[in-house]
Amino acid sequence: MTDRPMALTKHLQELLARLIFVFIAFFTAFIVGMLVAKPLILFLQKDKMPVTITMNVFKVTDAFSIYMQFAFVIALTLIAPFALYQLWAFIKPGLYRHEQRATLRYIPVICLLFLIGVAFSYFVVFPFVLTFMLEFGEQLGVQNTIGLTTYFQFMLQTILPFGALFQMPLLIAFLTRLSLVNPIIMRRFRKYAYFILLVIAGLITPPELLSHLLVTLPLILLYECSIIISSLTYQKMHAKTT
Repeated sequence: MTDRPMALTKHLQELLARLIFVFIAFFTAFIVGMLVAKPLILFLQKDKMPVTITMNVFKVTDAFSIYMQFAFVIALTLIAPFALYQLWAFIKPGLYRHEQRATLRYIPVICLLFLIGVAFSYFVVFPFVLTFMLEFGEQLGVQNTIGLTTYFQFMLQTILPFGALFQMPLLIAFLTRLSLVNPIIMRRFRKYAYFILLVIAGLITPPELLSHLLVTLPLILLYECSIIISSLTYQKMHAKTT
């Protein structure tokens, strides 16, 4: 009777220790983020966009607020691989050896897909969305006065979700390993998946055809890649059982 509470206590102690490691690493990464945030903000202001923008602040705390937000986002990005490794190390004892190797490979792939998604959004989606919004305001006879906080919060809200959307192939591979999905189901529900992706693209882009296609086509391509990855994972799983 006492073994199970002791084992649970040991697991909780290990979890607490790993959370402390993550917190210390985050604190260190946040200091790095504070050093990097200022030059990054200055670079993004000078980076070539389709339209010329003059930044303004409307509250005394605006500049400091966006500076801290960037430092926080940078810290989260830097800490993500270490945090994922700590999670993997915590669940590692409950996995078979081949599962340990397979899940460990997910960590760099997750980080890479996130960076690809963010880069795609920043260089392709965000300029189109920004241009459309500003030109639409001009068509209504409105002078665009852009606040520093408003601009960068809009930027982060546009590009960061793509880092999550680009995790689709990896998520599908994981769900396939858990036998929750398989390539047969994904092919059968392809048209419904396309419709959902069209809705997602419509929600994160302006009502303009080119921008909508620039988002929809990569998402559909990701879905097709997910089917291929699911099929490969499914075949490997069945090859081991036969």
